[in-house]
Amino acid sequence: MHKKLAQALLLLLGASALHAATSPTASSTAQANVHVMPAIAMDTLQRERTYRIYLPAGYQHSAKRYPVLYMHDGQNLFDDATSYVGEWGVDESLNQLAQTCGLEIIVVGIDHGDRLRMTELNPYDNERFGKGEGNAYVDFLVRELKPRIDREYRTLADREHTAIMGSSMGGLISNHAINRYPDIFGMAGIFSPSYWIAPGVLTASANNPQLNNTRVYLLTSAREGDEMIEGFMEMEKILKSRGKQHLWQAKLDGEGSHSETFWRREFPNAINWLFGTSCQQ
Repeated sequence: MHKKLAQALLLLLGASALHAATSPTASSTAQANVHVMPAIAMDTLQRERTYRIYLPAGYQHSAKRYPVLYMHDGQNLFDDATSYVGEWGVDESLNQLAQTCGLEIIVVGIDHGDRLRMTELNPYDNERFGKGEGNAYVDFLVRELKPRIDREYRTLADREHTAIMGSSMGGLISNHAINRYPDIFGMAGIFSPSYWIAPGVLTASANNPQLNNTRVYLLTSAREGDEMIEGFMEMEKILKSRGKQHLWQAKLDGEGSHSETFWRREFPNAINWLFGTSCQQ
């Protein structure tokens, strides 16, 4: 894909994300165990943000502690009513996986920042999109949001039970998170990462000494364009050189597109593998 075309695509995705928060017509498809939380302060960014919590169906009737998955673009994860381009179906998938595979996790979905999405999810300054706020965003997750979640819910708070996942710019910032906080996140789902906008993430990954002790599920579609494929292949190369073979997966899908439909389809496979569930769905 030509660079200008790729940039136009990303701008379109940013516009879609903005509209996602304002779609007034769709009926809610969120399951009963998804809870929209009041906006909280993001001290590192001097703004507020809503987040969404998925709790396993049996959470209220157990004393168990659960692994936690942090995800971006929260409006697109659980509910057609808040996603302009369709939802991931995270809640439906996890409810099914709990029944068929015994996989029970907590998911924290952080809403995107509408017009701020392109800077919040980019750790590097960009001439076209502005000053990168990715460090401050990830600092918010680790220093402010995660401590709150660990206080208020029965979590397994250690690195081995804490994951991060996202797509497009969310994939990029998830990769950055395991580089910036390798002692916090032991797993990452990196879907269709926009490495072309911030190739420094790849350099940081190559220099991340904990990459060889981090579970990584890397996914891109062969139909997403040359620059996306090049970034995927570079990260796969880094994983081969720095990661342990049993701790990473890299999938270049032949049929998917840069869309929630693709990511929804792949989510159960990725989450099953990341959390070590050997289960046929």
